[in-house]
Amino acid sequence: MTLYRQLLLFGLSTIILLCIGLWAGELQRTRQFLVAQLESHAQDTATSLGLSLSTLAHGTDAAVMESMINALFDRGYYRLIQFKDVQGSILINRQAPVTIEHVPAWFIQAVPLAIPSAQAMVMHGWKQTGTVTVESHPGYAYYTLWQAVQSASLWFAIAAAVVIVAGGFRMRRLLAPLAQVEKQALALCDRRFHIQERLPRTRELRRVVVAMNQMTERVREMFKEQASLADTLQQRAYQDQLTGLGNRRFLEAQVKAKVAAKDTPVTGTFLLFQIQGLQSINQQLGYTIGDQLISELASGLQKSAVEQPEAIIGRLGGGDLALLLPNTDADTAADLAETLLKGLDLVKIASAPATVACGGVSYSRPTSFNELLLHADTALNTARLEGASESAAIFPLDDATTVAVGRTEWKHLLETVLANRSLILYSQPTVSREDRDTVTHHEMLSRIPGSNGRHISAGTFLPMAEQLGLMPALDRLILENVIALPPSRLIPPRVAINLSPVSLENEAFTDWLFPQLSRCAASGLLLNFEFSEFRAIRHFNRIRTFADRIRPMGHGIGIDHFGQGLTHYGYLKSLIPDYVKIHRAITNEMHSDQDDTSFFVSTLCTVAHSLDIRVIIEGVETEQQWRTVTALPIDAVQGYFIRRPEPIL
Repeated sequence: MTLYRQLLLFGLSTIILLCIGLWAGELQRTRQFLVAQLESHAQDTATSLGLSLSTLAHGTDAAVMESMINALFDRGYYRLIQFKDVQGSILINRQAPVTIEHVPAWFIQAVPLAIPSAQAMVMHGWKQTGTVTVESHPGYAYYTLWQAVQSASLWFAIAAAVVIVAGGFRMRRLLAPLAQVEKQALALCDRRFHIQERLPRTRELRRVVVAMNQMTERVREMFKEQASLADTLQQRAYQDQLTGLGNRRFLEAQVKAKVAAKDTPVTGTFLLFQIQGLQSINQQLGYTIGDQLISELASGLQKSAVEQPEAIIGRLGGGDLALLLPNTDADTAADLAETLLKGLDLVKIASAPATVACGGVSYSRPTSFNELLLHADTALNTARLEGASESAAIFPLDDATTVAVGRTEWKHLLETVLANRSLILYSQPTVSREDRDTVTHHEMLSRIPGSNGRHISAGTFLPMAEQLGLMPALDRLILENVIALPPSRLIPPRVAINLSPVSLENEAFTDWLFPQLSRCAASGLLLNFEFSEFRAIRHFNRIRTFADRIRPMGHGIGIDHFGQGLTHYGYLKSLIPDYVKIHRAITNEMHSDQDDTSFFVSTLCTVAHSLDIRVIIEGVETEQQWRTVTALPIDAVQGYFIRRPEPIL
């Protein structure tokens, strides 16, 4: 029961008890008054009648005496008038039945009136000749008492109603700050920081509100401090201070995670951009001009790659910048580089000829960062020698083999998969850090059969599906296959699926999706929809709206590739995902629980846990990595060391 209702009930009970006490006291006083009136009325009548009869008491005047008594009895309001001689014999007796109208019988029984009896002697000279007894009729007294009770009850009821209504309204206004404090506390539990600007006048409530505001402000500052610390650590470890891009360490970690040591086909292009004669410009015009040139090139790279969701941009050092484009063919990369080079106008900054050369390498097999850098540097030297200032020299790796070389082949392959529903599901468990045998959920990984008989991973075909506008159909096929799985294959029945925000923009897809999610929840199957950090920030509002709609059903959302985007972590406060999954590039950088990367991950965990967000780390492939990550305050682990993805048959 709420405090408002308890106080209202207490006030109502107090008023009722007070009214009952006043009502009972008024009833008792009125009854005593009426009994006294009856007694006075009877005594006055008896005395008057006794004097009147004394003048006629000759012993033979009985008829006259009876006439006088009858006249008085018929005229008055009496229950009994009786005349007895000195021997006690009743000579005259007039009685009326006690019938009381307009008064409930229960009231007469509940509030009995003592009917007083009055007597007077009848004298003849100094000799007593008899006794007159008079009892007043109680009907009028009962009626008067009943009217008084009704009137008092009505006024008490009106007064109580007024007090209750006015008191309830006042109490509600008085307790309104407590309701706001409750909302403020619940908002704080949901990681939303509300401050009450309007303070109550009541001193005690004002103190509570002020204390709550101070606590909320402190928690908000703590979160800001933790997020700022995580950002600072990230900048020191992986970010170039001049451009804000990733540094060489960041690039190497990303290549290792996305290209190297993969057991599935990988494709993409790696580009190098170099400002020609930067050292001479620094010497002649100053390092400030050189820094401006580097910043201009970095800004151009960011703008050109904004439509490439998986693009990784970094600075290797000096005037050398790199762009990794996973799942992007050489022609597309060349068009992007050409657009960038034509849009640069470095002469305005340097006031002298300043050009940028570009060289790159396209790959379609797992390779190392050093090998990519070596081939891209060779292509860059070729471009520099040829003097190509608005085009890129892109060479393939010597032993490159392609899965699908062009958009036409990709479109045919994906349309065939959709038509034949030949999607293949793999499953990989995510386990608790404390117990490898405790599975928190299963991540569903999709594959499609390639023309060479090998399975093509989602990281390869999903970007092409988005470019070809086939993502909603493909996401629906994946979900249909997951929903159709027998319950015995999903223990616990919690499944993680990567979902493209592009599909959420498709009305036909969402109209199909939400009823399916309701049915899944009713059957016990719960889904976690994962979005990459880059996509989560870019489609923030749509994903947050989607999350608000599915959470009441029991489903959730997660952030994949967390820590990859070099972004400010303040967005977590507004989105509040159920969990974040730290990118494998960061996992590969951890060699012990004491190095700077492990400290960075611990800080990320602190930021996430302060918002009640679970932290999962992926890419754990060795026992050493398992020992390292389980020493950190993470919640769950995923990787080949736990179990490799297995096809669901």
